[in-house]
Amino acid sequence: MSDNYASVPLRELNNGAFMPSIGLGTWPLDDIQAGAAVAHALEAGYRLIDTAENYGNEEGIGEGLGSTSVPREELFITSKFNVQWHSVQGVMDAWENSCKRLGLEYLDMFLIHWPNPNEGNYVQAWEGLVKLLKRGRVRAIGTSNFTVPQLQELIDATGVVPDVNQIQHSPFWLDDDRLAFHAGHGIVTEAWAPLGRGENDLLEAAPVLAVAAAHRVTPAQAVLRWQIERGAVPIPKTTNPDRMAENLNVFSFNLSAEEVLAIDELDGAAGERLDPMRFGH
Repeated sequence: MSDNYASVPLRELNNGAFMPSIGLGTWPLDDIQAGAAVAHALEAGYRLIDTAENYGNEEGIGEGLGSTSVPREELFITSKFNVQWHSVQGVMDAWENSCKRLGLEYLDMFLIHWPNPNEGNYVQAWEGLVKLLKRGRVRAIGTSNFTVPQLQELIDATGVVPDVNQIQHSPFWLDDDRLAFHAGHGIVTEAWAPLGRGENDLLEAAPVLAVAAAHRVTPAQAVLRWQIERGAVPIPKTTNPDRMAENLNVFSFNLSAEEVLAIDELDGAAGERLDPMRFGH
């Protein structure tokens, strides 16, 4: 067992599962890249692996998972499904397809990838996820890129609160209202593009460099620790084994409230985030 794995705290989710506090993102890796990345990540100590139907790499990730001796119960494998499955039966079919591609008997967590409000079927998709959860086909269910009103609609319709809402979240894209709603309902914020998608040189920004220097860590580690301090679960993507190890090693130091606020000041310094009311698949 990797020492890094042993150091990663677990987050308890609304529906009873436990999720690692950091994971590996896999977009936009292809099957070959994703399989190699997952094999390296598991060796480094990662246990949370994030993918999606739309990434087109579930089969490669399945090969990476098949190459490891890590016990299945230690893994937390997440996938997400597209809009054509936004119905109760559609979610059952999407789950079966993802499990087959990944070579798994169950998923740890399954997410609605985008709300696609113009289609108007995300409540039915959520009802399908609730059925999967009750049947024990998944350990946790959630959403990705959902707004506060959309989350409230799901809760009102079913009485079941999402375990996770995976959103675009970095120092460039803060969303205090949504994070406050998450916190008030026990929804874990999972951060995709946690390092800013390489835009506007986040890792060279003055407050990030100051925090990194103060703690003798890399700028990426400083930002990932900022994510942890803000209550988010980051899922950074990298194929570099050295960076994987660095990204995972963010639990041996803490940021002060002043350091968090200094990095917060970067909000709005990059372009607009993707709008879930207009974008989706």
